Amino acid sequence: ILDLGGDDGQHTEMERRVNEALRAHFRPEFLNRLDDQIIFHSLRREELRQIVTLQVERLRQRLAERKLELSLSDGAADWLANAGYDPVYGARPLKRAVQRELETPIAKAILAGRYSEGQAISVELESDALALR
Repeated sequence: ILDLGGDDGQHTEMERRVNEALRAHFRPEFLNRLDDQIIFHSLRREELRQIVTLQVERLRQRLAERKLELSLSDGAADWLANAGYDPVYGARPLKRAVQRELETPIAKAILAGRYSEGQAISVELESDALALR
């Protein structure tokens, strides 16, 4: 079922396969109690980037309270989107990836005195890892 992407033309086929899978695993009595089934499509790369942008914007706002600026290269944003996406769990791991790969290193750098008020933090992709500048 996961092989069927978000194409609207495949929606009917996906619904059919989901209903078959439900009937194979659950009794009709249980299925009759369900009001409806909601089928979610896999996230596209653009949607993942939007989620990364939202997460980074929240971090930018928190850093602005400390009078710090944050810039993130396109390569770094793409890398975060890929690092935090799981086809089974969707974008849920994305927030944890942003915390682990971006927020935590920035917090450690601030605590170490690497950045002070009024400075800009630039995040670039370097050797398949995020680098703070």
